[in-house]
Amino acid sequence: MTIEEKIFGYKRFDAGAMLEYGFAVTDKGYEYSADIMNGDFHVLLTVSHDGRLTAGVEDMMNGEEYAALRMEDFCGAYVSSVRAAYEELLCKIADSCCRDVPFACSQSERIAGLIFEKYAVCPDFPWDGGAYKSGAVFRHKDSGKWFALIMNVRRSVLIKNGGSDTVDIINLKADPADREAASVSEGIYPAYHMNHKQWISALLDGSLTDDELMTLVERSFILTDRGAAKKRRSVDNR
Repeated sequence: MTIEEKIFGYKRFDAGAMLEYGFAVTDKGYEYSADIMNGDFHVLLTVSHDGRLTAGVEDMMNGEEYAALRMEDFCGAYVSSVRAAYEELLCKIADSCCRDVPFACSQSERIAGLIFEKYAVCPDFPWDGGAYKSGAVFRHKDSGKWFALIMNVRRSVLIKNGGSDTVDIINLKADPADREAASVSEGIYPAYHMNHKQWISALLDGSLTDDELMTLVERSFILTDRGAAKKRRSVDNR
């Protein structure tokens, strides 16, 4: 997890607050720059119009990106001081320019909203602050049985050589066709931390459209509905 992900992972930027803080509007979105460590380093932050943050820390001595900042093995006193100063700046910006949100990915918020619109179901957070930060469970009202689970995980747990960045996923019960798609489709994978024979994991990073994801959610809702399952068995036994 990057420094920026750690601080801004569960926050959303507010345009008005950014302008008040001192961000400037550019073609790319919003831009803010500041010096740290008595001017020895220059920080440049850009927030795109869709809320994506990119950041750079320039070593003014040589005019190059300060790579040591992001190397975990570099933990000497000076590097640690630069890292601490950078994190302090980011925390101030986060406190002044962002609001807290329950999910790391904006698509997760949209899907949670669509689930509420369709099924009148709100998520609960049984592991909030635990191993699965803000893991959100969506349950049937009558039985309490899960039909969806949103988690934030390392991309590499789904994709070989996927990198160490984190992404929201939604685990859903799936029919055979969807489970077969998990082996060939970008954005759909065998379920992380659940039974691969019954569940899939879908990325919530824009790889699939909201409509595609809600189709999978609907199938999961039906497959996990005990009442509907009993009705199907009754019809099959006639």
